[in-house]
Amino acid sequence: MYIKDIMNKDVITASKDDTVREVALKLKNHGISGLPVVDEKRVVGIVSEEDIIKSLKEFEFSNQELWLPTPFEIIEIPVKGYLERKKYKEMLKDKSEIQVSEIMSNDVYTVSPSDKVAVAAKLITKHKVNRLPVVDEKGNLVGIVARGDIISSIVR
Repeated sequence: MYIKDIMNKDVITASKDDTVREVALKLKNHGISGLPVVDEKRVVGIVSEEDIIKSLKEFEFSNQELWLPTPFEIIEIPVKGYLERKKYKEMLKDKSEIQVSEIMSNDVYTVSPSDKVAVAAKLITKHKVNRLPVVDEKGNLVGIVARGDIISSIVR
């Protein structure tokens, strides 16, 4: 069986100029975990949920030490917590506006429609990726094949 027999030709893509927020919405709305990033029809990267999550810096609370609060600090604690949550929300908002080209994976493994399914299976397992863009002889995106597509091909 060949890639052309199992690939999805209706590929959801992102532009390298899309924001992380725009890509996150595409992932959510289409129920997918990653997608190719294209410039014209050429694949320039892959972005996944993992890339988005990695781009978020962990928020650290400013004071992790144990202390015995004074009566004034007891009043101050909720205000301090509010300000830290507000800072965290602002940080997330800032991250959502960066361009996907800043967080995408540039190492893209691809297959051809004429490759055998075994080639895709080998690439996916060797490089620990979940999807492979399918490109034609000119390097243009013509489809995508995911782990699930390979599994489905076994039971056809």
